[in-house]
Amino acid sequence: MPIPSRFFARSVHEVAPELIGATLRVDGVGGVIVEVEAYDGQDPAAHGFRGRTARNACMFGPPGHAYVYRSYGIHWCLNFVCEEEGSAAAVLVRALEPIAGLERMRERRAVSDPRRLCAGPGRLCQALGVTREHDGLSLDLPPFELDAPAGPVDVASGRRIGITVATEVPWRYALAGSRYLSRPLKT
Repeated sequence: MPIPSRFFARSVHEVAPELIGATLRVDGVGGVIVEVEAYDGQDPAAHGFRGRTARNACMFGPPGHAYVYRSYGIHWCLNFVCEEEGSAAAVLVRALEPIAGLERMRERRAVSDPRRLCAGPGRLCQALGVTREHDGLSLDLPPFELDAPAGPVDVASGRRIGITVATEVPWRYALAGSRYLSRPLKT
C-alpha cells in the first residue's frame, strides 16, 4: 500500500522507525528500507539547526518531500521531510535491502555484492540514481514509489553515526538482524 504524504506530517521520531520495512523505489529501482536516522529542528546535528539556507531549504517542508544534499562534496544523501512546514525535520535513509533493479544498481555502483549496493546513504543514492534533481520532489509521485511494510517488523535502535555532535541519542533505527546495514548498530 502506498505511503501518502500525510504520513510524514508527524514527529520525525514517530515516522523514522515506521519506515523500517517499507519499500522505496526510484524509477523502479530500489528495495526494503533497513536503516534510517532521525533529525529534528532542535538537533545540533541537523542541517536545519542553524536556520534556512539555499542548500537546506527543502528540509523546512512541506512534509512528504525529498531533501537531497551532497555530503562532503562527494555523495548524495536522501532524506524524507517530516513534521509541519518550517520544522526542519527529516529522516535520512541510510540503507536498503535491494530487491528491484539489481542489475541497474550494479552498473551504477560497479559492485556485485548485493549487501554493498545500498549499505550507506551515498551508496544508496548512487545505486538508485538519486541526485540534486530529486531535491524537493513529492515522495508520493513518480519517480518515487514508497510502500508501507507488508507486515510487522522488528525494529532496533542505536546511536547515529557519521556525525560529531548529538551522538548519544538513539535515533538510528534498523531492521533487527539485517545483513544490509551500513554498519552494526551501536547501543
